[in-house]
Amino acid sequence: METDLALLADAATIDASGKINILGIFDRISVGSFPARHPRMCLVLRFQAGIQESGAHVVEITFRRPGGEELVRLDGEMRIAPGPEGIAGAVRVPHILNLDGLVLPEPGLYGFDVRVDGAHLATIPLAVHGPQSGAEA
Repeated sequence: METDLALLADAATIDASGKINILGIFDRISVGSFPARHPRMCLVLRFQAGIQESGAHVVEITFRRPGGEELVRLDGEMRIAPGPEGIAGAVRVPHILNLDGLVLPEPGLYGFDVRVDGAHLATIPLAVHGPQSGAEA
């Protein structure tokens, strides 16, 4: 299993046919003060699995602050159905997590770590700048 898409956006949806619609992709934000509360961001993921990987999988997403400390952890289960009959190749499974009111205590480089069945698949970085960081986004 792997991720072929992993990013942060202002908004995202998945339509009935499985297409992902994404608005406002970003990897850095600027805030006025710390701690800051970001009103909404969407974590967009698409997993790619081989036919032999159908079944249940444990998903762990950890949001870490610049020093590596865990701020938020989201655990869940993903079920992958076998692909359509007669079509060889990978199954792609899109996921969108809406994160409202995420608190950012300090400037620096944050990261969302994504693991499936204990294997690290992706880290999505988020650089946070503000008046104390001396940098602009």
